[in-house]
Amino acid sequence: MRIDVVTIFPEYLAPLELSLLGKAQRDGILQIRVHDLREVTTDRHRTVDDTPYGGGAGMVMKPEPWAAALARVCADGPTGQRPVLIIPGPGGERFTQQLARELAQEPWLAFACGRYEGIDERVYAHAADHLRVRTISLGDYVLNGGEVAVLAMVEAMGRLLPGVVGNAESLVEESHEDGLLEYPVYTKPASWTRDGVTREVPPVLLSGDHGAIARWRHAQRLERTAARRPDLLAPAAAVGALADLDAALATPADLPELVVLTRACWVPEAAASGTFDFPPFTDGVPELTASLSEWTTYVWRAAGRLVASIRVRRDPEDDRVWQLGRFMVAPDLQGRGIGQEILTFAESLAPRDVSTIWINTGRVSERNIRIYRKAGFRLAPWDSQVHPATVDLIKSPRSRADKG
Repeated sequence: MRIDVVTIFPEYLAPLELSLLGKAQRDGILQIRVHDLREVTTDRHRTVDDTPYGGGAGMVMKPEPWAAALARVCADGPTGQRPVLIIPGPGGERFTQQLARELAQEPWLAFACGRYEGIDERVYAHAADHLRVRTISLGDYVLNGGEVAVLAMVEAMGRLLPGVVGNAESLVEESHEDGLLEYPVYTKPASWTRDGVTREVPPVLLSGDHGAIARWRHAQRLERTAARRPDLLAPAAAVGALADLDAALATPADLPELVVLTRACWVPEAAASGTFDFPPFTDGVPELTASLSEWTTYVWRAAGRLVASIRVRRDPEDDRVWQLGRFMVAPDLQGRGIGQEILTFAESLAPRDVSTIWINTGRVSERNIRIYRKAGFRLAPWDSQVHPATVDLIKSPRSRADKG
């Protein structure tokens, strides 16, 4: 792979000569060329910026040096080939591990590192006449320039090239490779004491049982992702009936649709109970807004339409209980296995120290109770505190062997 970087601070890219990427260059796997934008300027001050039209703070990078620099990069490349031009910027598509894998397949990439208030917009249009141009954001924040983003992106892509990382298996097990975070890792000594506190390596890692270790690591990935990045879990669980749906954490923008879906799903229960006076009907946008801070709520969409949801949390009064709530699938999509997979997904999020999984439904909702019984729930031996017309169902989490 060849990478060209155009910048006004060439020395900023010096770290690319270090570690695995430096070795990859010496081994001929990766070729990185850094170009100083000021070298193509024509005035004595080597000017690359000017004041913005329309007024405003800061300076804007001039189009002419950029056009000259990009022309020089292209002219110096293989005959008949053109690079993909990447312009780092907060307004671009989000850089992800999936995008890193995609870009790592390209034979030639060029990066344009903007500074000040950015690059004259006409440079984007000019470059698009000759190259494939992609604006990519490292994250939802603003940097002083594109160099930091280039360092991160080149490292993420470069290490995916064959021969760069010695143990290829490590690439498969890392964070974000399948949508989950990486499991915790340990090394010698097995028992470590610091400040009077002794911390042990988990016994399963010392057992020699590779099957048990694999299950433990997978469970740890789920739990770590649930705790640190719950937004990743629903997309990572998109298999089977969920594969064609777009999953995400609920936001305030979803609440009006959640109200509609909730009421559509609870009409049969209300009709059977003979009352609409219970939370799925009395709760509106204000109540659901408050619930977003009390529960972790997942939603699934089909062609933009919100069609399913569930919310989960530890019981505020007993943290050994994992609560499932407002579990619903649009009536026209029921019976396709979507609900079963969502229920399994929600149960899989239960932390390892949870002893009970809880869900609530209408006392006369025979279909719901039958579904939950089939999933391993049983009626709780107490009166529900949610509403007199409802019952609680409980089950034990999957065995620790199953969870790893």
